[in-house]
Amino acid sequence: MNRRSILRLTAAGALAPLALPRVASAQAGAWPTRGSIRLIAQFPPGGLVDTVSRLMAPALSQALGQTVVVENRAGAGGVIGTDFVAKQPADGYTLLVSHASVHVFSTATMPTLPFHPINDFTHMGLLVEASNVLLVKADSPYRTLDQYLAAARTRPVRFGSSGIGSAPHLLGAMLTGAANAPNLDHVPYRGSAPAMQDLMANQIESMIDPITTNVQLLKDGVLRALAVSTPQRLPAFPNIPTFAELGYPKLTSAQWLGLSAPKNLPAPIAERLTAMIPTLLARPELMTRFEELQTLPRTPSLLGPDFVRMMQEQIAEWTAVARQYNIVVT
Repeated sequence: MNRRSILRLTAAGALAPLALPRVASAQAGAWPTRGSIRLIAQFPPGGLVDTVSRLMAPALSQALGQTVVVENRAGAGGVIGTDFVAKQPADGYTLLVSHASVHVFSTATMPTLPFHPINDFTHMGLLVEASNVLLVKADSPYRTLDQYLAAARTRPVRFGSSGIGSAPHLLGAMLTGAANAPNLDHVPYRGSAPAMQDLMANQIESMIDPITTNVQLLKDGVLRALAVSTPQRLPAFPNIPTFAELGYPKLTSAQWLGLSAPKNLPAPIAERLTAMIPTLLARPELMTRFEELQTLPRTPSLLGPDFVRMMQEQIAEWTAVARQYNIVVT
């Protein structure tokens, strides 16, 4: 499927969030009234999705007056948990912290998915975004990106990622090609946490990962970041150069997390959740933690159709990258 076909595919689903059924039932109007609400995190504990999910759940619970429980359903690079949500009843009792890794990068790299990233969900809005960083241990011989890439031109240098077809994998592939570093070898893991374990155990030399769960390790001097994928340097880490300023402008990206639910979520529920997002993200206790994690919301918030349009554009962009570097998840 070419780039134009992907655009047509995603455009066909663009109106899905706009076509929410106008259900005026007592159940939808009174929601939530029973049990707890499940917030599905489709990656293992300890990573970006799990961290943000566990920050959002108490705020959602307080706002809705109902218990919100985080449930980890990991596997297949986030596809298993995402597919689980796609096949649940659209009653507001199962929500998803949707992730670019699945809705964009898996769509770009997997020939088939058990769900459509747009049509099979009700997408309420973007929550936060996290930049990616190229990490080495503090005692690594590689102190700069130039040194790292020079080594990868002559001998194997391994970088870990959260899985085949993940955002870190594609960024690493782009860096390999752009820097002419053929010995930069990708080592996929089932999530960021096991990759970090191997980095600390010297089983791999480096890792590309969202900055979120690595902030404290960087501040403590346990890790060193050779480059960050933001357009400008991070205010909290002014000494970390961007890939762009080091000569790799195409390695500018962020991993986003959003709030989604199964398709055909009743309009009153979808509208209530969508309207809550900006208010929840502005809560002082959440903003403080987001700042600490360098994982921030957009201002203004990206909601409903605007959120979907962003997905469409990114699917087209990263599908082209996956084709260029022949990255296919089978």
